[in-house]
Amino acid sequence: MLKISGCGDILIAGHLPEGKYKGFEEMRDFLMSHDVRFGNLETTVHRNEGYPSLFPGGGYAMADPDVLDDVREYGFNLLSIANNHSLDYSHKGLEATIGYLKEKRFAFAGAGMNLAEASAPCYIETRNGRAALIAVTSSFHDSDAAGSQSVDMNGRPGVNPLRHTEVLQVTPELMAAVQQIAAGTGINEYRDLGAKNGYVMQNRNVKLRDVQFTEGDEIKKISTAAKRDLDRVVSQINEARAQADCVIVSVHGHQFKGTDNYPDDFIVEFCHAVADAGADIVFCHGAHVIRGIEKRGSGIIFWGLGDFIMKNELQTKLPADFYEKYSIPYEYYDNVGMAMNIRSKDGTVGMCANSKVWESFIPSIEFDIEEKKVVSVKLYPISLHFELPRSRRGWPELVDNKEIFTELEAISGNFETPVKISAENGYGLVL
Repeated sequence: MLKISGCGDILIAGHLPEGKYKGFEEMRDFLMSHDVRFGNLETTVHRNEGYPSLFPGGGYAMADPDVLDDVREYGFNLLSIANNHSLDYSHKGLEATIGYLKEKRFAFAGAGMNLAEASAPCYIETRNGRAALIAVTSSFHDSDAAGSQSVDMNGRPGVNPLRHTEVLQVTPELMAAVQQIAAGTGINEYRDLGAKNGYVMQNRNVKLRDVQFTEGDEIKKISTAAKRDLDRVVSQINEARAQADCVIVSVHGHQFKGTDNYPDDFIVEFCHAVADAGADIVFCHGAHVIRGIEKRGSGIIFWGLGDFIMKNELQTKLPADFYEKYSIPYEYYDNVGMAMNIRSKDGTVGMCANSKVWESFIPSIEFDIEEKKVVSVKLYPISLHFELPRSRRGWPELVDNKEIFTELEAISGNFETPVKISAENGYGLVL
């Protein structure tokens, strides 16, 4: 039997407090009771070796490489590094991050020096079995995607991308208006010239620059996972199944449908497809709030693990681009705290003001390596202590929060095969 824990986003900026903190030992001991201890490392780790990207993943995330020792102190031995912050400091920042992870002997997946490396499974050896991890992200700038090698050319460093197409279906009356806007404004003239000269691929949809429209009976958004990315991941799942006892797929994505507790259609399509292809466990994260749980065949999908460590506001340095974005005078370009206050309007907007960002859960999974199936799932609530000031909140602690089971079960009802959750003594049991 293989015992697996899964944690959400690790936005760590500095070291653990001296002497740790209340609840640390209990958290560490809990995680260490598992063979496989997964988390999403949502920061770059380097000593300013990289250059700030023009297209960061929201803010800029960088931590000293020695914080990996703190991550190890919790017990983590398997990390995804495919997320929207992976290239906050461009290719050199990613290269340095990969170098430090290797130096610290972490098993990690989701980014690499080319697409083959970024796509490949990594493996973690435990006394009770071998697990594989494949990691993708749907939240990234186009330039962040890893590139393939060719016969005579290197690939491009980057993340393992999960791309998608998005088409807005509108009624005939609205389509006529879209066409009128396109004709009247000339918004597509440059693209149309490129298409005429063979530089831009066209399809039958009507576009306003990059926004695609199609005609239908009702108004809705249609999002579809890119087949090339899905096929590539399925191929890697087949490889991992040949080499490991359990296959885990990590999906980092912010996109949602209707409410941030429910993933966009293309993420659902992708996760269902990889589960059907042989992924035993799918860990989704990135929305910074919890999402539901769904059984799928002999495996299970966690649609949103929320956060594990939330220290994004405690960066020590930020690029000039960040200060310029918020119109901060040049003489204050080393005032990180002030910049964070301006961005959050003194803590009244953003993640720092959303209490749901600061509560989550950790699944504890028992996986039968002979039967190749999940046999038990327990859920353990955690708190990052929203009520504390910036300087002290953000470290996880196991708590008694039965309300989170009710919320998870309600959200799970939106999926094809929802789960029932019973509150036990300190944890939730997935039925």
